[in-house]
Amino acid sequence: MASDRYIDFANSDIGRRLVGAVGLPAPARLERWQAGRLRPVEGALLLSSGPLAERVSRFAPRMTDLLFSFGSDVSGAHPWTGEQGSKIKAVVFDASPLLHAHQLGQLREFFQPVLRHLAPSAHVVILGRVPDSLSDPLAASTQQAIEGFSRSLAKEMRNGGTVQLLQVEECAEEQLEGALRFFLSPKSAFISGQVIRLSACEAQVQDWSRPLAGRKALVTGAARGIGAAIAETLARDGADIVLLDVPQAKADLEALAARLGGQAVVLDICAPDAATQLIERIPGGLDIVVHNAGITRDKTLANMTADFWDSVLNVNLNAPQVLTQALIDAGALHDNGSVILMASISGLAGNRGQTNYTTSKAGLIGLARALAPSLKERGISINAVAPGFIETSMTAHMPFALREAGRRMSSLGQGGLPQDVAEAVAWLSQPGTGSVSGQVLRVCGQSVMGA
Repeated sequence: MASDRYIDFANSDIGRRLVGAVGLPAPARLERWQAGRLRPVEGALLLSSGPLAERVSRFAPRMTDLLFSFGSDVSGAHPWTGEQGSKIKAVVFDASPLLHAHQLGQLREFFQPVLRHLAPSAHVVILGRVPDSLSDPLAASTQQAIEGFSRSLAKEMRNGGTVQLLQVEECAEEQLEGALRFFLSPKSAFISGQVIRLSACEAQVQDWSRPLAGRKALVTGAARGIGAAIAETLARDGADIVLLDVPQAKADLEALAARLGGQAVVLDICAPDAATQLIERIPGGLDIVVHNAGITRDKTLANMTADFWDSVLNVNLNAPQVLTQALIDAGALHDNGSVILMASISGLAGNRGQTNYTTSKAGLIGLARALAPSLKERGISINAVAPGFIETSMTAHMPFALREAGRRMSSLGQGGLPQDVAEAVAWLSQPGTGSVSGQVLRVCGQSVMGA
């Protein structure tokens, strides 16, 4: 994996002076989750007023040692003013009461002074309501306007800061803690400018130090790279791991399984009897399925061979479709389970020379959206994770100019790490994240590609 030498230079003493003088971008080193960390927010958490913010204040002491409020009194919080000198590490602004256009000015009034006092790698979450759930057209319009604000604010953040919008359905307030534990922490370091809808969900995490305890997870394409990072992160969070990969990767797969105390399954997911073989190897069934296995065979469409087309569609799309349906039909996917499909931002925005790949990844997004309603009855969530430019051995072999362009074409001005994708998958695998289903979570640093 190639190191990002530009970030190293831009964050050196001489580099900071030169980059500032010339006006070049200066991406910050992102803060990421470290083993042994106890709280999601290490620093000050600032809350606005509002009914959802009040709900957050009830569990905020479990997330941080330093809680402030700005704009009104919030139970358990200290009043905040910029003159106090406290740098803010996390911000929650409750926009759910904004129902008329003239109230949108509260966004500027709150954030303008706060932005000058954010700590490096600060995380901002705006809470709103789902626009199409509101009967008043003006209220729905106003809540939709908040999406434009949140995406633009994310592009104005500095020093590795991020912004997300959580649209909270009625009766979904109980899911706020799980979402904020992720989006206000370094686990979401490479996610910004995203809009996620939270629905009601009965399942809850019992132990935040091991949120996946008691759950069994399958990760395909697990021998190396992003798949291995996902397996390690799920195991860290308490899951029992089943690692699957092709026979060519057997040695790496078995070594990783041994290290994580998991089960190795050597299997070609495109084999005609792959589903039958898999179900036989997991007699107790699964709680989490992560379809990470994927390949690329790049050519412009004019030069695309049938073999290049078929192999990519078979591995990336057909196999996840077949295996997921087989697990559902056989009862091997437990109630309140999670299915995560590894898509790509290129499946949203397209990419030259990758018609086969982007077709397959867009199909995975469609699969998540199509299956979500029927799986909801059993409390099963299904979502797509869409990585952007991630620093892997594959991107390390890209031509220099393309690699640099990929790194810089995001609001955070850098590529992500396999850990960033793994943290997103781990969050979507938690019991309470059944409140998120049929959605796409982009791990791309708010890439300029796509929406």
